[in-house]
Amino acid sequence: MSQSSPAGYRTAPELRTTMPPGIPYIVGNEAAERFSYYGMRTILMPFMTKFIVDHAGKPDTLSDTDAAAWAHTFYTAVYFFPVLGAIFADRFFGKYTTIIWLSLVYCVGHFALALDDTRTGLLIGLSLIAVGAGGIKPCVSAHVGDQFGEQNKHLLPRVYSWFYFAINFGAFYSTLITPAILNRQGLFANWVPEGQSAKYAFALPGILMLLATFVFWSGRRKFAHIPPAGPGFLASAFTKEGISALLRLALLYLFVAFFWCLYDQTSTSWVTQAEKMDRYSPTLSACIRAFSLGLVSPKEDVIAAEQVQAVNPLLIMLLIPLFNFAIYPAVDRFFKLTPLRKVGIGFLLTLASFLFVYMLDLQLARGERVHVGWQLLAFVIMTSGEVMVSITVLEYSYTQAPPALKSIVMSLNMLSVSLGNVMAAGVNALIGYPAVGAYLKGPNYFLFFAALLGASTVLYTIVSQRFQERTYIQPSSPESPAG
Repeated sequence: MSQSSPAGYRTAPELRTTMPPGIPYIVGNEAAERFSYYGMRTILMPFMTKFIVDHAGKPDTLSDTDAAAWAHTFYTAVYFFPVLGAIFADRFFGKYTTIIWLSLVYCVGHFALALDDTRTGLLIGLSLIAVGAGGIKPCVSAHVGDQFGEQNKHLLPRVYSWFYFAINFGAFYSTLITPAILNRQGLFANWVPEGQSAKYAFALPGILMLLATFVFWSGRRKFAHIPPAGPGFLASAFTKEGISALLRLALLYLFVAFFWCLYDQTSTSWVTQAEKMDRYSPTLSACIRAFSLGLVSPKEDVIAAEQVQAVNPLLIMLLIPLFNFAIYPAVDRFFKLTPLRKVGIGFLLTLASFLFVYMLDLQLARGERVHVGWQLLAFVIMTSGEVMVSITVLEYSYTQAPPALKSIVMSLNMLSVSLGNVMAAGVNALIGYPAVGAYLKGPNYFLFFAALLGASTVLYTIVSQRFQERTYIQPSSPESPAG
């Protein structure tokens, strides 16, 4: 028999060369959870600017800049709470228990949004989702790596690609379907009562989060449950080796924060830009109907601005195999494409995408007619950068973290997203001041962020040359069956 906890769960990875048996449950959970999160996130901006009401049922909408500040503040919280989730997991309860309980908090948050479409409901719902979604994030991604030992650690890059594929599979369908419910498109025009679309649109992500929790619970006997460090947690963290690893990775995350500052604006400033564009497209409408199996049908072939985001997860699913099996091997023939080099190239692609939307905004500012298809090209560039930055940093974070600090390191990675959104929220708040707004409104907004990432990338190129690496993998149980 393999090592087990008092509850009968294995406490170490199996000694096998193949994929661990718990991976399908984690990947399935991630697909449903990401549908839940991105479904809610996709409709957040239009809900705040078009649908939110006061307690008397009268419109109580926010301006574009106020809504963007709310959204980025929420994203900041979502990616701050991973620190607390990681501490609960690594010090007290273990990853599995932390994930289950915070998933239930997450569900309550979704249903709070569905039941109360006022600013009060918005605050309560987003607060609970931030605690739940944020708290489980580092635990789930670290739990994936915990299933692997020395014999099958070579499969980690593949499983993190699958993990990221699952994220974007769920995100793709949610970014198509929840806006269709909110706008009562296609079949939803008959299924969703008029005036109740926001409630139904927020309820669906809640149902998917319940499904995600059930799928994860179903795999409990298949997982390796790495026990928490207990009272020795701080001692493990503050060894010379632990401090060295944390400082080394924290420096990397500081640079990655600038990437997230730009990337997360695809759901705020890019949506605002799409609102001004010509979104009539029979071809895109036909694609949406086909991918959604007829559930979503844009009115008069005009794409909703928030639905444009659906191209990002679709591209991720297409680009992951393209990069893994074609682009990376091709580049490796000319020079070694290390994780840190991938990240640097990803920064440059992200910078290029913002320069592209800057040029589009210049045309819009001149009163020219710009088709939304051009923004889709910007998404191709941005998503290529995401593949090279986000997936690479996720795998790199796990392998470079000492065993007792896996969740903590993953939470620091998430904190880089929080820091990036603090920057974006701060800039949007400052735009309200005339002295600042005069320089940052319109096309200059995108140019400012491109310059910010450009300066960061130059510094990263210099600093990354001095990074020292050390790989850590969870020890396998010698009594586990071979795969």
